[in-house]
This record gives sequence, C-alpha cells and structure tokens, in this order.
Amino acid sequence: MHDRYPEDEGRRIKGKNVFLHACRCTKYKVNHYWINQARHIHATSALCKYDILHFCYNLIVYNLFYLNLNLGEIREVVVPPFAESVSEGDVRWEKKVGDQVKEDDVLCEIETDKASTFFDKFFTSVPVPSPGPGVIKELFVKDGDTVKPGQKLCTIDIGATGGAAAAPAEKTPQPSAAAPAKESKPVATPPPPTPSSAAPPVSRPAAPIPPPAAEPPPPQAPTASMPVAAIKHAQSLEGAKVQLPPADYTREIIGTRTEQRVKMNRMRLRIAERLKDAQNTNAMLTTFNEIDMSRIIEFRKTHQESFTKKYGIKLGFMSPFVAASAYALKDQPVVNAVIDGTDIVYRDYVDISVAVATPKGLVVPVLRSIENKNFAEIEIALAALGEKARKGKITVEDMDGGTFTISNGGVFGSLLGTPIINPPQSAILGMHAVFDRPIAVKGEVKIRPMMYVALTYDHRLIDGREAVMFLRKIKDAVEDPRIILAGL
Repeated sequence: MHDRYPEDEGRRIKGKNVFLHACRCTKYKVNHYWINQARHIHATSALCKYDILHFCYNLIVYNLFYLNLNLGEIREVVVPPFAESVSEGDVRWEKKVGDQVKEDDVLCEIETDKASTFFDKFFTSVPVPSPGPGVIKELFVKDGDTVKPGQKLCTIDIGATGGAAAAPAEKTPQPSAAAPAKESKPVATPPPPTPSSAAPPVSRPAAPIPPPAAEPPPPQAPTASMPVAAIKHAQSLEGAKVQLPPADYTREIIGTRTEQRVKMNRMRLRIAERLKDAQNTNAMLTTFNEIDMSRIIEFRKTHQESFTKKYGIKLGFMSPFVAASAYALKDQPVVNAVIDGTDIVYRDYVDISVAVATPKGLVVPVLRSIENKNFAEIEIALAALGEKARKGKITVEDMDGGTFTISNGGVFGSLLGTPIINPPQSAILGMHAVFDRPIAVKGEVKIRPMMYVALTYDHRLIDGREAVMFLRKIKDAVEDPRIILAGL
C-alpha cells in the first residue's frame, strides 16, 4: 500500500492528470512543458512513487512510438524552384537507386542556363539535397532528362539503412549423391564340352570340314573434307577473345567497333551556341606577336620566396599579363568597348574574364576593376576564383560581365592558336607556351624563352592600327613591367 494523504487528494489527482496528458503528447517541446508542470505539482503534492514511475514509462513508450512513425517514411524529392529567367534544366545524378544518403547530401544537380545582358547566357547548377537520412528507393527521371520546377525526382526511404537490398542469391541445386553403381557381374558362360561328354563317334567316316570363310571388313564411315581456309578461320575463332565495350567511352578506346550516343549536356550546348554566335556575329581578325619572357622569369625567381611568404600563394605568369592587359585597355579604350545593335558601348571600368578549364567544361570567371590592381591583388583574386572553379562552386555572378578575356593555352603546351571572342566582348588575348628559341638581339643570335601571343578582335569596331598598338603595348608591359609604374 502506498501512503496517501486525504487532504492532498485533490492535488494528487490533478498532478496525475497532468502526467497522463504529458504521456499523450508526441512532440518534445510539449512534453518538456508538461514535465515541468508535473514537477511543479509534484513538489506541492503527495504523489506515490507508483504514479511517477507509471508516468515515466508511458512517456517513453509514447515517444518511442512517435519516433517509429517517422522511420520507414517514404518521402518524395521534387525539383526546387529556379530563378525568374529559368524555366527548365537537365538532371545530372550523383546518386543511384539503393545508395545510402545522409541529410543534405547532394542527390543530383540540375544544370540550367540564365539569360544575362545582351545575348549572353551563363551556365549554373542547382544542387538538390536529401531531405533526411535513408536509402534511395526509386528514380523518376533519367540522367540528362529535362525537368521543370515541382516535378518528382525520386523517393527516399527515411531511416532505412544498409543501401540497396542485395538480390537473393539463387539457390544452386546441390548435386544429389549419386548412388553407388552396382558392379555388373560377368555372366558365367558354360564351359565348352569336353571330349568325354561328346557324342559317341559314328562308324562311317566323317566328312571333311571346309575352312571358315573370311568375314567381310566393316564399312568405314565417310570422312568429311574441310577446306584449308575454313580450318584457319576455325582456329582463329578458337583463339579469339571476347571483348566488351568500354565502360566509359570518353576515357578509352579498346577496338570493339561499337558506338555510344550520349546527350550533350546543357553547358556544352550553351558553349557551342555562344562560339557559333561569335563567329556568325563578329568580323573576327587575329594579329600575332612574340614576347621575350626573360625579364619576367628573372623577376619571378628573384621575388618568389618573399612573395609566397607574405601572401601564401605563388607569383605566376597570369598576373603580369592581366596587369599589362588592363594597362593596354586604358591606352586603347575602343578595345574595351562593344557593339550593341546600332550603338557602341564604352565602359569606364576594366573587368577581365579569365578562361578556366574544368571537368564540366570551359568557364570564364571575371576579375573586377583590374585597372588599378597590382600583381599581388590580381594573384589573390585568381587563386580565389581557381579554388571555386575546382570545387564546382562558380556562380552566375562570378561569370557575369567582363569587358576583355584572356585565354592561356600555354598550360597545355600550345605553341600557337587563334582564340574566339567571348561575346558580348570585342577582343580576346591568347597566351601560349614558353619555349627557348633563337632570336636576334642587337645583331647577335641568342637563345631566349619566347612566347607567342595572339589577339582576336572584332574588326567591325576595332581597326587594325588600334589592334596592333594594343598588342604591342601588352608586349612592352610584360617584357618590362616598369613602364606600367612610369606610365609610359
């Protein structure tokens, strides 16, 4: 029997009702509130220990039941809303059916393109995160399919573990124990009759026994004749190995004479459209020059250690070329302009796009307001953009705008090339690899590290004189950066 106090019976019943109400609640915050209320009533009432234990037991049971309701929930994942100017995108799956995912893991990315100023378009990728931990049960769209906002992508079994259920192993029939073969006993043949058991001889003389006739030989099976060419072909087939098509046609060719047709992703489509539009719209012309890299190489060797120690990054070749391009653009503002319909748009700023090759394709992030930046500021900005490009985090804002582009094919060993204008710009500078070549220096032949540079420009806006002077200004600024400081 539990101790009871009649004078506290009312408060005891009230406290018990509070306990029971807390047991029926399924949300933690509500439980927390009612637990505090129960503690307050318990402090002012005489409750038996049985009531308290009963309350705790019911509370645990109800909470476990509530949690189990969430386990095994099949949740649908839909396409998130896009930006205002985007209506559809292409799916690129990162996971497959049966994969174990955690909350906020990227299930897929939706490649979209966003319209910007003039006729330019930019590529962006929208990640689709997992709503919770579980296992992917079903995919409603294939890799590369075009989807719209709100469309179902997949379902996830929330709380499931272990990945895809392994297919039940087919039961291989066990070979039945063969019954031991009974040894066949040779049939006993009666022995030949002995002379004693033979019939008694007849009185008349026996007739001579003729010799047995020779048995005819058994007929031979007809031999099939095979041509020599067929024999060689059969031998070649026996020695041939069965080759399967490559798992990834983009990485290897093994000679199976098969083909694979793959849908072009949205980014590659936009790149193709923009490059073709540039050829069809601009009157492109390319001029060339060569740069002696001796002084800038010596400058890097001299100051590389102190530069790296101060800024944490190395001094490369891009910062001198970016600074030289900004210096030349200020000298020839028409190269920084662009044609828009029947108007010419002149810009009072220098934003230089730097072409960067990524696994997804070519992207051109923009360095802003380069006209007044030094080598260190340019290298820091380049390092930040390069890190974002390698991680696939380049955004539309990073690629929006740009008044001039620099493409460095020299990192791949290119000796010479003609770059294509990046619309809506009017010119692009192509850098190439540095090779030692003999050149004439003050009447003498010397070996110097040389680089070819190419400037492709829109001849509708930029005349040959301005283009040649612009490229010459870049050459002088790279060969001797002191002219930038002197303003020569």
